[in-house]
Amino acid sequence: MAPVSTLQYRTPQDEEVNEYAIGNRAPSVAHLFRDRVAKTPGAEAFRYAFGERWQSVSWREVREQVYRLAAGLVALGVEPEDRVAIASGTRYEWALADLAVMCAGAATTTIYPTTMSSDVSFILHNSGSRVVFAEDAAQVAKLQERRADVPDVMRVVVLDGPGDGDWVISLAELEQIGEELATRRSGVVDERIDALTPDRLATIIYTSGTTGRPKGARLTHDAWTYEAAAVDAIGILGPQDLQYLWLPLSHVFGKVLLTLPLQIGFPTVVDGRIDRIVENLGVVRPTFMGAAPRIFEKAYARITMMMAEEGGAKARLFDWATAVGAEVARLRERGQQPSGVLAWKHALADRLVLAKVRERFGGRVRFFISGSAALNRDVAAWFDSVGLLVLEGYGLTESSAASFVNRPHANAFGTVGWPLPGTEVRVADDGEVLLRGPGVMEGYHRNAEATDQALDAEGWLHTGDIGSVDDRGFLRITDRKKDFFKTSGGKYVAPAVIESRFKGICPYVSQFLVHGADRNFVSALVTLDAEAIGEWAQANGLGGRSYRDVVTSPQAHDLVQTYIDRLNASLNRWETVKKFTILDRDLTVEAGEVTPSLKLRRKEVGERYRATLDAHYS
Repeated sequence: MAPVSTLQYRTPQDEEVNEYAIGNRAPSVAHLFRDRVAKTPGAEAFRYAFGERWQSVSWREVREQVYRLAAGLVALGVEPEDRVAIASGTRYEWALADLAVMCAGAATTTIYPTTMSSDVSFILHNSGSRVVFAEDAAQVAKLQERRADVPDVMRVVVLDGPGDGDWVISLAELEQIGEELATRRSGVVDERIDALTPDRLATIIYTSGTTGRPKGARLTHDAWTYEAAAVDAIGILGPQDLQYLWLPLSHVFGKVLLTLPLQIGFPTVVDGRIDRIVENLGVVRPTFMGAAPRIFEKAYARITMMMAEEGGAKARLFDWATAVGAEVARLRERGQQPSGVLAWKHALADRLVLAKVRERFGGRVRFFISGSAALNRDVAAWFDSVGLLVLEGYGLTESSAASFVNRPHANAFGTVGWPLPGTEVRVADDGEVLLRGPGVMEGYHRNAEATDQALDAEGWLHTGDIGSVDDRGFLRITDRKKDFFKTSGGKYVAPAVIESRFKGICPYVSQFLVHGADRNFVSALVTLDAEAIGEWAQANGLGGRSYRDVVTSPQAHDLVQTYIDRLNASLNRWETVKKFTILDRDLTVEAGEVTPSLKLRRKEVGERYRATLDAHYS
């Protein structure tokens, strides 16, 4: 890898951090878990949906089940640093399985439940996984279909459903096997934990694979315990908090949010059903939640559209209240508080409108954390205007998720905040962001060539993201280096910036892909949110028609054109979208067009709709 000259930045010195805690962190995730149980055995650890009610479990109860499962893995023949895969959606049992793998001294390989069977077999073969936790019969079927391709897998443990008496056993059967071993060797799990050291492999997380085969980032125990200690040190979370966790746990963002409670001690509500997020927030009333930008975009669009449809006095009151809230939010961003008439107006706006919006999200949220993709600045500012702070952060699979994050006391919209203490950042001459610190991966599993491309001789991770750091230390990410394109006129375009801006303007949009490399103008593909456009159709004489008929209608095209016009008014001439097509269906995870964290797979979509894009230039 060629050397680069860089500008280097350090953590701002005006933030107090506990450097001792970062330097004296637990040796492993398993030690962290065992220490948490010892500190607060009777405290609530997890809450999860059980039928129509919520089931709560204490740290002591979690330990009992985790130790049985860990002993079961040992009994199956799992050795230290052997890989054990989890192919499941977000659920309480995912957390149990992951902790059991850690306590057995093994390493977790994460697999999204939407991963195609061919990629599942590649991941299992590449990682050398010995055991697989499979969520249900559908996941088991993928494995059985490819059984000949994964000879290293000696057993499959199904979370929901019975075993087959051969290759597949149930979760209860694994617990029984573990209990029998623990009866004979009572200290078997603690022996495995005691032997763990910070440099041991803890997790292999495979990238989304937008180009070619996915790459497995090797993350050590030290990477995860650093993340937990660093977030703890900046003091934004405490034992009194309550987390709502819906993110894919196979994604690095979800995985780090599963590690933080071990360090800090707050309970976590787990439910991976995306369609239940807003409903559940009102019931469980968490104090914080991590989410992808799409969740905030949908909530913003839903609420603002509802008020626009109300019209009249209600809509005017809502607009007035959010405008007052925005004025107060701008003061807060400068470290000031409202006074006089503005303070009185804000109190009234809060009582009549803003508090009711917050109540839809449970009424106790101190902040949200947004990650995995760029959050539109206007969407973030709107949430802040109603008293719901969204802290944008930044990191990669290769950096154990959290490298930068805004703080409640230091939040700059449009940036991803300050680095976590212990993380260094450089900006190369070409604008690429480079990271170094304990959270950075060892390398890619069995892929030396890709490792050499990502990590240089000094340990700097070349992120592939273009960004800049301002004089206050806040990092601003512009786009992916590989996504920048140049038009045939020689002008550079950052597509993600334009896409994010459009999502902040148009409440009906689901996905927006900007195209134009080596073309003489910029064009776009658009998909519309089914729920939002369905309500619009009812109000505009298209009720009862299919989604396809609605979105391909001249009326829908005219609707989107109005928002394209607003977008273009804010862009440079060479960036403006001259033509667009509304696709007759939304992009999906299942079709491989968006990642499980709801991020656009740009190359896949561009290739799939190549003929449509070419037609823009005919």
